[in-house]
Amino acid sequence: MADNIQYNNCIEEDEIDLRELWHTISSHKYKIILITFIITALTIIYTLAVPNSYKSSVLLVPQEQSKPSISGGLASLAGMAGINIGGSNADIESVYEATAKDYGFNKMVIEKYDLVKKLSPEYMRKDMVFALGYSGLYDKIHELFKSDNDKSKDEKIYDTYKQLKKKIISISSDKKTGLITLSAVTQDRFLSKELVDIYLKELTTYVKNREMKETDKKIKYYKKELKNTTDVTLKEQISNLIASLMQKKVLSQANEYYNVTIINDAIVPYVKDKAKPKRALIVVVAFITSMILAIFWVFFIEFLKNSEEDIDKS
Repeated sequence: MADNIQYNNCIEEDEIDLRELWHTISSHKYKIILITFIITALTIIYTLAVPNSYKSSVLLVPQEQSKPSISGGLASLAGMAGINIGGSNADIESVYEATAKDYGFNKMVIEKYDLVKKLSPEYMRKDMVFALGYSGLYDKIHELFKSDNDKSKDEKIYDTYKQLKKKIISISSDKKTGLITLSAVTQDRFLSKELVDIYLKELTTYVKNREMKETDKKIKYYKKELKNTTDVTLKEQISNLIASLMQKKVLSQANEYYNVTIINDAIVPYVKDKAKPKRALIVVVAFITSMILAIFWVFFIEFLKNSEEDIDKS
């Protein structure tokens, strides 16, 4: 019997708590609505002020490379010289991704193609696309927070490098198919396509020149050893290896892009095919989040108010 009374009291307390919670929300409903409206309205203004971003991509397939077969004796000989006969074990995607993040490589590309200027809002402004076709908010905000031009050349290059590395250029691969995707995302859909073409050309050329330089060093070393050795078998192996390296140099000139073949060319994205921002999603999330925060805020205010009343009564 006592247990039932205690159970009923707990239910009554819970019901009273729920009523109090609902009463608190009801009594502050206009504050909740106002806060939710203000935050949601500011979010809508923000999404309208942000221009569309467009993504352009090129799909690549790595070319298979044959590696020369060598014996242990020749491998030991190359090892003594600090040379890797079998070539790099790193896959093409990893090599290109590492190169695309290298500051020295990016600095060369930035200076060669004047990307500091091309990635500036002033340069991209003519091709930006805005929601509802209205750009007044963006122009006012950009004018208000316009960046200064007092930075040195090196600072501008470094800022552009960070922008390219973190937000614009990306390289990914499908582990199942081995296909590589090189992408660029900017607020200028024409520039996105141009950057993909630039990085595809410069990446493949950079990696090719680096590997051909290493190949030339190997050939020079092996020719030197070929003259010095008297072992017939070793002479034959070295000759075969030199022939394989020479073949590699010839084949590197056969394709437009080193180590990769284009499956799908990069194109200028369609004006309605934006990558971001997801305006509807941003507004919905802002609405829900602001409502939750407003409810918590009125509960907190009510808690402080009740605490003060308890102190005054005591």
